[in-house]
Amino acid sequence: MTPIDQSKLSTREHIVQLLKTKGELSIKELSETLGITVMAVSRHIQSLERDNHITSKTIRQSMGRPTAVYGLTEQAKDFFPIQYQTLSLEILREIEDHFGEFGVEKVFAGRKNKLAQKYAEDMQNQDFADRILRLAEIQNENGYMVELKKLNDAEFLLQEHHCPIEQVATKYQQACRCEIQLFESLLGEAEVKRTECLADGGQRCTYQIKSRE
Repeated sequence: MTPIDQSKLSTREHIVQLLKTKGELSIKELSETLGITVMAVSRHIQSLERDNHITSKTIRQSMGRPTAVYGLTEQAKDFFPIQYQTLSLEILREIEDHFGEFGVEKVFAGRKNKLAQKYAEDMQNQDFADRILRLAEIQNENGYMVELKKLNDAEFLLQEHHCPIEQVATKYQQACRCEIQLFESLLGEAEVKRTECLADGGQRCTYQIKSRE
């Protein structure tokens, strides 16, 4: 494994790296390891806590005052490279090699059906506008950076400024088709039309959503 070049890390990144490799550390321990002042470390710690990348707990010692130590939260995973999309593409290629396009279609259809089941209850007893709002929330929760615009009581424009599966969608358009089918399934009587797509080189994914009721 190639060692990380510590000289290229910012102080903030270096702190996260130390907490990842060494486990929970105090501000004093971080200060000594980094060779910077306790005050400087404290400023970075406050910033990381504010961004929910680290959390603290108090350790009581046999002698002296209790000491605060810091560890990483789940959100701190953003600092470290994750090759989920590369792995997903490799798995999909294997499925395509063994079962053809039909196999890939089945995978995406199965994913769409599971998501539809997962969120179906959220849509029950909701009017069209509330279902649209909940759909935007769901997509935001999943990292799509959604902007929702109301055109009139029966028509909305939903824009996704980020696609967490863009690499997969660029290679396998089935992902995009299934997203439209998922929207239609969750919204009920709605016509969903994609007018722009990140996977096709667009600036965003844009959906015109119109009630059929």
